[in-house]
Amino acid sequence: MVCPSLTRSFSLIFSIYKLRKREQVRVFFVYIEDKEERTMRYLPNAAQMKEADNYTIETLRVPSVELMERAAMSCVAAMVERKLDLSDILIVCGSGNNGGDGFAIGRILSGMGYQVTVYMAGNWDHCSKDCEYQARLLEKTGGLLCNEYPEGEYSIIVDAIFGVGLKRQVAGTYAEVIGRMNASDAFKAAVDLPSGISADTGCVLGTAFRADLTVTFQAEKCGLALYPGKEYAGEVAVADIGISLEPFAARQDVAYTYNKEEYSKLLPKRLQDSHKGTFGRLLVIAGSKGMSGAAYLNARAAYQAGAGLVQIYTAEANRVILQTLLPEAIVTAYQKFDKEELLRLLAWADVVCIGSGIGAGKKSAKILKTVLKHTEVPCVVDADGINLLASHPQYMEYLLKKDCILTPHMKEMSRLTGVETDKIKESRIEFLKDYTKKYGLTCILKDSRTVISSDGKRACINLSGNSAMAKAGSGDVLAGLTAGLLAQGLSCSDAAVLGVYLHGKSGDYAREKKGSYSVSATDLTEYLGDVLKEQEEMRDEKLYENLRQN
Repeated sequence: MVCPSLTRSFSLIFSIYKLRKREQVRVFFVYIEDKEERTMRYLPNAAQMKEADNYTIETLRVPSVELMERAAMSCVAAMVERKLDLSDILIVCGSGNNGGDGFAIGRILSGMGYQVTVYMAGNWDHCSKDCEYQARLLEKTGGLLCNEYPEGEYSIIVDAIFGVGLKRQVAGTYAEVIGRMNASDAFKAAVDLPSGISADTGCVLGTAFRADLTVTFQAEKCGLALYPGKEYAGEVAVADIGISLEPFAARQDVAYTYNKEEYSKLLPKRLQDSHKGTFGRLLVIAGSKGMSGAAYLNARAAYQAGAGLVQIYTAEANRVILQTLLPEAIVTAYQKFDKEELLRLLAWADVVCIGSGIGAGKKSAKILKTVLKHTEVPCVVDADGINLLASHPQYMEYLLKKDCILTPHMKEMSRLTGVETDKIKESRIEFLKDYTKKYGLTCILKDSRTVISSDGKRACINLSGNSAMAKAGSGDVLAGLTAGLLAQGLSCSDAAVLGVYLHGKSGDYAREKKGSYSVSATDLTEYLGDVLKEQEEMRDEKLYENLRQN
């Protein structure tokens, strides 16, 4: 099936061969893509995906029922390719177009000779036009269609109750049905999105279907990337069914992520004709008495990221420890607040990283105020620096129109803004975009899925990293790593996006080597070199390929 009207050429060849004696099925999908590379993967919310659907149907004149057929075939193909047990199938449908997908899946599987039971959990009186059409087609194939939940054991249960447009809490009969589905030992597959998960936020709307596999269409929805939606979705397979994503190109409110090859394009250049000053002078203001580790992790991560010179400004009690642990760093120590000395250090620096482990006392507040008021270079504010901003909100005015990156986790963001963490999670993308626009800065909002937002740019959702990184000092590594990239000339936006990805990948490497329990913040700095080497090789390979082609 070919639709030449699509802006992105799409060709789908679907062939099913069934040998009745051996019950073998082979499915082939062939996609013909444009040569132009897509540099980002869109992660749309429900309204944005609806816009793309409407554009494809109304402007490009692709019939909605045709998209539904492709969606259904993609789901069948995904199940067959994974060699799932399709001996006894239950499909639970709603009355909207997601239910229509379910009825079409049932018809295809029934036509292939499988035993299919379809339960209509929705209201027949409220069926969408396409859903009603697909239900009639299913009846003609002889598939079993029920109006009561069919008891029994099934090899696979397919959830097609709600689509991406669900906004309300799931309750009543729907909640009871989802509970029954979850209680089954069958393999569980969701169509486009597990029912009960918000496509916008990943939040559970009362209750939700727990899938082993989710086949989503054209683009991974934002709610499938964010937790807990990510957990409920299981394996996520993205099927290209010919929905044009062209409307997203002009919208800066559509979130995105990169494939790992794309991150390599953000790496700062390492010129052959260079010296240590070429790669930046970073001033790290970190650590108080008993908190030398924060300063060490900042500085070590910055050096590992490629920064040329790192000077640590810290409490006198940390001098010997830091000079021993990190002899390549310059250590300047203080016992009391010395404004003139601090101004001298600021004049030396190309980038400042402040806040990790500095404490929340009066001396620390004076240091932060001086830095924010007088620095003219990019600045990363982390940890205690953010808590001090929360305690002294008047300091925020010094950040206006400056190149600044804030690195709060959820609780720090709550202190900074006075908004409860649950409220932030309910609309983190929009919340973060509004916040960064207000102050004209970049913010790394750390969580199980970290979101990066810069004024005037799309929000980026980072997909690297894991729970093994939930250890003291992990944030200090991220702050130093990001500042080290800034020191080499990256913009705040690029340094934040690349820094978070590299940080997460270092954690992935560390977990692979040490397991989920024993990873420490120091391990993140150890494996950062391996991650950067991999990225460098990807970049060089791509450059060579481009040169060869040209």
